[in-house]
Amino acid sequence: MQGALSIGSVRMNDVGELIEGAEPVASAPPPAGRLRDRVRRAASPIHGQGCFACVELAPGDYIGTYEGPPASRDGTYVLWVSEDGESWHGRSGRNLLRWLNHSATPNADFDGFDLYALTAIAVGDEITFDYTNGAGVGFE
Repeated sequence: MQGALSIGSVRMNDVGELIEGAEPVASAPPPAGRLRDRVRRAASPIHGQGCFACVELAPGDYIGTYEGPPASRDGTYVLWVSEDGESWHGRSGRNLLRWLNHSATPNADFDGFDLYALTAIAVGDEITFDYTNGAGVGFE
C-alpha cells in the first residue's frame, strides 16, 4: 500500500491517520550512509541540546539507530525498549541520537532502537520523540 507508514505494530496513512486492523508490514532496510549526514546537534529551544534534521525527511523515513553499549540501569541518555512491555532492553546512547528531546507531539518514533519519521521533517527542524510512549507521566 503506497502512502502508508508502519512503525512496530502501528500503521498510518500518508496524512497521519491510524489504519485500524492493518497487518504490520516489514520495514525497509536502513539506507546506507552516515547519521551525521542526516542529523546534527545544536542548541534546542526545548532543552539544552537537541537533534536537528540536515535533510528533508518524509513520514516513514529511517533516521538512524540509537547506538551504544547495553545498559543495566537507568541513566542519562539511556533508551529503554520492549517488544512485549515486560522484557526491557537498555542502550546507553553514544551517537547523535542521544540529543533527542521529548515532545507530547513528536515527529519521530522508535521501532526497537531504529528511529523513523512520523511526520514530514524539514531541514533545520528539531527531531523529537515521546519519552513516555504516550503515557504523558512526568513531562510537560
